[in-house]
Amino acid sequence: MAKAAVVETTEQGTGVQRVTAGPERLMLFLKDVREEMRKVVTPSRAEVQSTTIVVVVCVFLFAAYFELVDLTLGRGVDKILLHLTKH
Repeated sequence: MAKAAVVETTEQGTGVQRVTAGPERLMLFLKDVREEMRKVVTPSRAEVQSTTIVVVVCVFLFAAYFELVDLTLGRGVDKILLHLTKH
């Protein structure tokens, strides 16, 4: 992809030259895509399961934390409002 960007910035020709360079740029782009796809590693089933468990546990921990904070702040605001409305 970087090669295609360099080719694009160095070409300052007419419209015809830009149109005829299109298929060459496309082939270069597809070649770069193929090279990058060879680097992709698919995780194993065990890796996916373990990371999924970690995510689910973290979601529940954060949910419990935010519930606790919400209850605490809610009760605090209620007490302040009740105190201010009594007078």
